[in-house]
Amino acid sequence: MHPGLREASVAAFAITLDDVPVQAFPGETLWQVALRAGERIPHLCFKDAPGYRPDGNCRACMVEIEGERTLAASCIREARAGMVVHSASSARARQAREGVLELLLEHQPARADSPDRSSHFWELVEQMQLPADAATDAPAPSPRPADRSHPAIHVALDACITCGLCVRACREVQVNDVIGLAHRGARATIVFDFDDPMGDSSCVACGECVQACPTGALMPASLIDAHGRGDSACAERKVDSVCPYCGVGCQLTYHIRDERILFVEGRNGPANENRLCVKGRFGFDYPSHRGRLTTPLIRRAGAPKGVDPDFDPASPLTHFRPASWDEALDFAAAGLRRLLDAHGPGVLAGFGSAKCSNEEAWLFQKLVRTGFGSNNVDHCTRLCHASSVAALMECIGSGAVTASFMQAAQADVVLLTGCNPTVNHPVAATWFKQAAKRGTKLIVLDPRGLVLGQHAHRMVRFTPGGDVTLFNAMLHVIIGEGLCDRDFIAARTEGFEALAAHVAPMTPEAMAPLCGVAADEIRDIARLYANAGRAMIFWGMGISQHVHGTDNARCLIALALATGHVGRPGTGLHPLRGQNNVQGASDAGLIPMVLPDYRPVGDAQYRAAFEELWATPLPAQPGLTVVETMDAIAAGKVRGMYILGENPAMSDPDLHHTRAALARLEHLVVQDLFVTETAQFADVILPASAWPEKDGTVTNTNRQIQLGRAAVALPGEARPDWWIIQQLARRLGLDWDYAHPREVFAEMKRAMRSLDHIDWARLEREGAVTTPCPADDAAGKDVVFDDRFPTASGRARFRPAVPLPPDEPVDAAWPTVLITGRQLEHWHTGAMTRRSAVLDALEPAAVATLAPGELARLGLAPGAALAIETRRGRITLAARADPLMPEGMVFVPFCYVEAAANLLTNPALDPYGKIPEFKYAACRLSPA
Repeated sequence: MHPGLREASVAAFAITLDDVPVQAFPGETLWQVALRAGERIPHLCFKDAPGYRPDGNCRACMVEIEGERTLAASCIREARAGMVVHSASSARARQAREGVLELLLEHQPARADSPDRSSHFWELVEQMQLPADAATDAPAPSPRPADRSHPAIHVALDACITCGLCVRACREVQVNDVIGLAHRGARATIVFDFDDPMGDSSCVACGECVQACPTGALMPASLIDAHGRGDSACAERKVDSVCPYCGVGCQLTYHIRDERILFVEGRNGPANENRLCVKGRFGFDYPSHRGRLTTPLIRRAGAPKGVDPDFDPASPLTHFRPASWDEALDFAAAGLRRLLDAHGPGVLAGFGSAKCSNEEAWLFQKLVRTGFGSNNVDHCTRLCHASSVAALMECIGSGAVTASFMQAAQADVVLLTGCNPTVNHPVAATWFKQAAKRGTKLIVLDPRGLVLGQHAHRMVRFTPGGDVTLFNAMLHVIIGEGLCDRDFIAARTEGFEALAAHVAPMTPEAMAPLCGVAADEIRDIARLYANAGRAMIFWGMGISQHVHGTDNARCLIALALATGHVGRPGTGLHPLRGQNNVQGASDAGLIPMVLPDYRPVGDAQYRAAFEELWATPLPAQPGLTVVETMDAIAAGKVRGMYILGENPAMSDPDLHHTRAALARLEHLVVQDLFVTETAQFADVILPASAWPEKDGTVTNTNRQIQLGRAAVALPGEARPDWWIIQQLARRLGLDWDYAHPREVFAEMKRAMRSLDHIDWARLEREGAVTTPCPADDAAGKDVVFDDRFPTASGRARFRPAVPLPPDEPVDAAWPTVLITGRQLEHWHTGAMTRRSAVLDALEPAAVATLAPGELARLGLAPGAALAIETRRGRITLAARADPLMPEGMVFVPFCYVEAAANLLTNPALDPYGKIPEFKYAACRLSPA
């Protein structure tokens, strides 16, 4: 529906449709008016979804307008007051529509041989009661072979009607610009890049074209049989839910048959507006992978612990034996209780998961605090945005984003640094790319060249580790040239004078040699940001995963505060969250130094409220973080652990140290979907639930709480994670009795003010609610801090940052910078995506990405074996050339166990956020 309809104050007017007066609004098309009136006019080239402009080229939606000689395409004709329109009542319009469909039918495969026998096209044929074998005098086209080159998408251009929807889907909605229309007239055809096979093109497999195609010319390959036939209506049922991958939080619909997810479509959620990425569309066969855990396992006596290259996770019974749930839970709890009784509360620790729901995160941290008696609980936020949260809490009093990424559409300037959204947050990247097409100026700051740089007004590449020097130089320009918002600074901040004095000597000329950016360019980007009417800053783990990560974030916050770019539409600070529920898990207290809603564990008054709620005394001493826990195991202080859904044997830095620590544990309970690398160290493994198998809420990077729904049955004896946590809690003496996650959410509401005016019934009704929410019947606040900040004084604080070198700078012996991260096709440690057939087919093996010049220096061709060595370890993997990579740097994804990048990474910690320096390690390269 037209955006103008969102405001009740928009003046309506009347038109007549098929002799009935109906209401219309300015900007509405006749097709939209008819839809609201209950008539769905036939259409092929038009898609009633956000981001799709009507083209009017198929002529299947023609209507008759009194006073006009020719018929009009209803999808592009705007309604005007007093119009008299005939649609279903017009024989002339019906005849025109039928003629269009009959002509198209002549060039379609027979329905029995169609790539989609239930396509929108065939629905229209049925709706218009046309014979499927309608014939014309048009010559039959020459058959075209199907293109099966892509693992995810089947291309059958015999069924293509050149409606252009796939072109608009790719070029305008996802802004990938892979699909185009070539040739003219009867020879017109869609092409991928330069008429390449789809599998050889630059397609990123977002599948938007598949969802848009009305004929099945583009279809999920999994639905196509050996004869090229498929059926998009083959599902028995559909279930609406939310994607379990990155922090964008895309809403989707599962199509299910025989308790398996056949395919997935995007839904019109607030963060995605129907869009998905390759993982969200094609990465849902992992729950039925042959290695899925379906029964509890207990380690066999004498079975070795460790990541065994010959271990078959699908056949773990040489190391473990099956057990009943009672035996496994009793064994798990008894081992934890034995250590607790012998050594006291600090002997146990727990790692929860941002892949689980808010309710499961709440129960997990509650178990550790009330059952283990300590605050030794953490999760993956420690490895991604802990430094961002530390800086945000310190400077503005909140660890969440101040505005959603959708606000980029209203910004004049968007600054992106230390993030690669097209890879890590692909659907969020569509908002940035669309904003750039509309005139928003993107400033991309990164040591690497990025694909998003193609859409940027300025792509600025700086020296790795030079973030603080660059940002301080920008602050120097903004303050020195009087580009600050003095009114905002005076009314809403404190500490500005100290910051101004701190950056006074940090001129662009002085900082340029240190950050690798020319002085004039520093001035240009500082002025662009400061002079914008509205500007936003987005950052990722390229900012946070450093020993100076908190200082990086402090600088970005200072840039926003100094210019007043906070608290208004199109402004704000947004650390892009990596996992689907890292925001919600953090909100729920899965952090060792704070209770839910980020109040310090040492806050006696706040802690007393939880002691009353849980009827248990709580520890006041902050607990151990992820890396500190591994150090404590090595020192003999932590002897037992409960790990839910995390994989530290792949995700932690310096894996030799981490794996040695896991092997030393006297009792390790692992709860997961598969025998992960971490589970190979377990004494007992509890088979958990995949996201499509359970109900629960998650909170995305935009602060939008969304409801996930169980879509398929649990396999074998696997159980919901919340049920398993509760069973362990009972065996540790806790009197828990939750019957459903909604009861857990109700308890969370009693303690967390961030959940005010949001209850389970509302989430079931609305699907998503943004926090904070001012009233039961009001929308949540997309932009926060419009009048005050949630600090004691209500003011934000400037915190100066001193430029410091990386913990391990390059030198003659170790001359190359190693950085690690994610790939588009794989997520986190690969536990889910490497068990997805399509995703693993797209990226099946470990690769290291280097500049072509770097490969030439090493005498290596792309694809050749490369050895990477740091002071901690050595791996071998295939080399890949990327002209956007700078020389002197190598990028390695950390999802491949056969070449685990974190065997190499530096465990040095940021002193504030306690996050490791994943984004900088000195290494050396050589042919393997």
